[in-house]
Amino acid sequence: MFFNKDDGKGPPGSKRRSVPLLPLRDIIVFPHMVSQLFVGRERSINALDAAMARDKDIFLAAQKNAKTNEPTPDDVFAVGTLGTVMQLLRLPDGTVKVLVEGKRRARVKRFAQTDEFFVVEVEEIAEAWPRGVEVEALMRSAQAAFELYVKLNKKVQPEVLMSVQTIDDPARLSDTIVANLPTIKLADRQQLLETEDACKRLERLHELMQSEIEILQVEKKIRSRVKKQMEKTQKEYYLNEQMQAIQKELGGGERDEFKNEIQEIEETLKTKRLAAEASAKVKKELKKLKMMHPTSAEATVVRNYIDWIIALPWYEKTEERYDLAAAEEILEEDHYGLKKIKERILEYLAVQALTKKLKGPVLCFVGPPGVGKTSLAKSIARATGRKFVRLSLGGVRDEAEIRGHRRTYIGAMPGKLVQSLRKVGTNNPVFLLDEVDKMSTDFRGDPAAALLEVLDPEQNHSFNDHYLDLDYDLSDVMFITTANTLSGIPIPLQDRMEIIQLSGYTEFEKLNIAVKYLVPRQRKECGLDEVPLTITETALRTIIHHYTREAGVRSLEREIASISRKVARQVVAEGKEKPIEVTGKDVPKFLGVPKFRVGKKEEHDEIGLTNGLSVTSNGGGELLACEVAVVAGKGKLVITGLLEKGMEESAQAAMSYVRSRAETLGLEADFYQKVDVHVHFPEFVRKDGPSAGVTMATSLASALIKVPVKRDLAMTGEITLRGRVMPIGGVKEKLLAAHRSGITLVILPKDNRKDLREVPRRVLKATRIVLVEHMDDVLREALCLPVPEALFGPARERWEYRDGELVVIPAEARPRGDAPLPPQAPPAPEPAPLPQ
Repeated sequence: MFFNKDDGKGPPGSKRRSVPLLPLRDIIVFPHMVSQLFVGRERSINALDAAMARDKDIFLAAQKNAKTNEPTPDDVFAVGTLGTVMQLLRLPDGTVKVLVEGKRRARVKRFAQTDEFFVVEVEEIAEAWPRGVEVEALMRSAQAAFELYVKLNKKVQPEVLMSVQTIDDPARLSDTIVANLPTIKLADRQQLLETEDACKRLERLHELMQSEIEILQVEKKIRSRVKKQMEKTQKEYYLNEQMQAIQKELGGGERDEFKNEIQEIEETLKTKRLAAEASAKVKKELKKLKMMHPTSAEATVVRNYIDWIIALPWYEKTEERYDLAAAEEILEEDHYGLKKIKERILEYLAVQALTKKLKGPVLCFVGPPGVGKTSLAKSIARATGRKFVRLSLGGVRDEAEIRGHRRTYIGAMPGKLVQSLRKVGTNNPVFLLDEVDKMSTDFRGDPAAALLEVLDPEQNHSFNDHYLDLDYDLSDVMFITTANTLSGIPIPLQDRMEIIQLSGYTEFEKLNIAVKYLVPRQRKECGLDEVPLTITETALRTIIHHYTREAGVRSLEREIASISRKVARQVVAEGKEKPIEVTGKDVPKFLGVPKFRVGKKEEHDEIGLTNGLSVTSNGGGELLACEVAVVAGKGKLVITGLLEKGMEESAQAAMSYVRSRAETLGLEADFYQKVDVHVHFPEFVRKDGPSAGVTMATSLASALIKVPVKRDLAMTGEITLRGRVMPIGGVKEKLLAAHRSGITLVILPKDNRKDLREVPRRVLKATRIVLVEHMDDVLREALCLPVPEALFGPARERWEYRDGELVVIPAEARPRGDAPLPPQAPPAPEPAPLPQ
């Protein structure tokens, strides 16, 4: 094949030649540049073979797209470099390694052949440049910039810089420099190759070098900074490794344990669901912990803090049961009576079943000791399917017990609330705050004030413990508080709770509780399950009346346990086969002499002795005898019997009433100036309240007019100076005490009729109850007068309960000439019947 160097078609002075074309990928060969190429495409290898067969000249042009495997004439740049093949080596894999040197710029005029390989007709580009100071300055600037570039880019050999410094040809200088700038993009290289003016080429090259130098300077700063950081890290690593080696020599591997702990915490955080605020706080503290030494005091504080946050049940809940029938069955199984509380719990469950979301109610059980407040809370937890946790507040006087201490203090911990929630492991338990009325206050703060937020459903969704310093949601917790009296609970705290009063158990309730719960429990605890033991109802009544005096059943259970232990001793000695029956007569053999006596009615009607009714501090009711003695004197009124201020004032009001009715009672107008009156209540027990007013007035009237009081009668009610009988409390307990003592007639204030709904039906049937509005009606019923109308005139309308039914007795006609009756209140509306 022949190649013509000049076909004579070009312009005068131009050189045209036909040479093979070698398309290049991602590389541009400049004049005066020696480059090593690896050729693998068949057409390219053919082009090299053709060049080697002739004069080794070849045209080197870059492809526009390096990914094109079979380029067409349109895929190759028109301007390239006319070069010479210096060396060609065929490799075993079929590729060819070739060393080429660029000679001159050239432009493709036409493609002469395209089948086996490309043959192109090229025209050399003549280069010219002016001589002058400007060109010299431009060359020096380019050389200086290249020198700075070489210093920053270590990939360029120093020998290249020396050769560049010796070049005085601007065209060659630009081509040499650009050939040794590996960071310049392909498009910029092609643009420099196509630029014919050497001065413009140098200017463009100087711009590119300046931008590259700026990039390299920034890279150098970054490398320097990274190097310093790495040196610091390596130094720390080296020192830590040395420290570990020293610790191992000393026998300690604390650092390894510390790393393992941090790794465990990180693993836990991946699975544990926390509040957003808590999660951010833990990550921040963990980052701080990683930079601390494991033996430092601060590391221990941070580690404990992280442990507390992770251990809390942020979103862990127990599934609630909404089966009302099952809940009611559990409540009935665990407790006898307590109807109001059971209804309230079932109402809560019903609403929860409908809405699936209800703020936890805050209930407060108020009642005497031993009536089952704490055990009832446990039953509520069992009925609702929640876990149960109890916190006793008796004697707590530090606000930090509720809210915790801040982490700045040594040994700081969260409050008891957070500790209890961590222990129970769920955020919707039944939480019992026991003895909430026994908290006290000192210089460390008021714990009752801290409970205001906890027990407020509108605020406790963001309870903030001082130690955690995070908001914790308590709105799903069902809080129950217990107290013996409301007087020890601050009014704002009472306002946040639903208060449910638990009265003391009646004799019937105690009897049922003993039969259903206490006796079976003590038999089991004393190992008497298989022993034929019977404790009769009479024996239980004897224990209740003569060996216990309480509102609850704790002492009753202790006495039953004492009997069970003595029976167990007897069984061990005599064997299990013999039946054992404990009757009322046998109780003193087991428990000794009776500790208490039951109030009983007198055997005879006595002057100045009246049976009153009272409620004791332990929640039960009892008879309260009132004695009055009248002796010659000068009008002194003496009141004894360990009475409080309120009761003394009631006695004075009763005396004033009797003096105001002296004429009706047949007494002299100045009788009180000639006698001393002594009012006394037996038994050395503190007594208070106004409910003994009618009792004292009746005893005073009886002693002064020398008329006895009926022995089978008891009364209660507050008296005013005008003789009106005012309502009182504790009607249920007082009627039970009267029934227990054999009283058949009880006088009550008329306004207390509503309270009879709570009295057991059997008591109502066994007792005649007279409802009165005025003291004259009390005296008419209480005094043993042959003709009461002689003193008090005709009776007015009276309301009585006989056999549990209300009987209204109409007023009697008043005879002419009788003394006028005391003012009568307007008739009350017909009452609704009591429930059967």
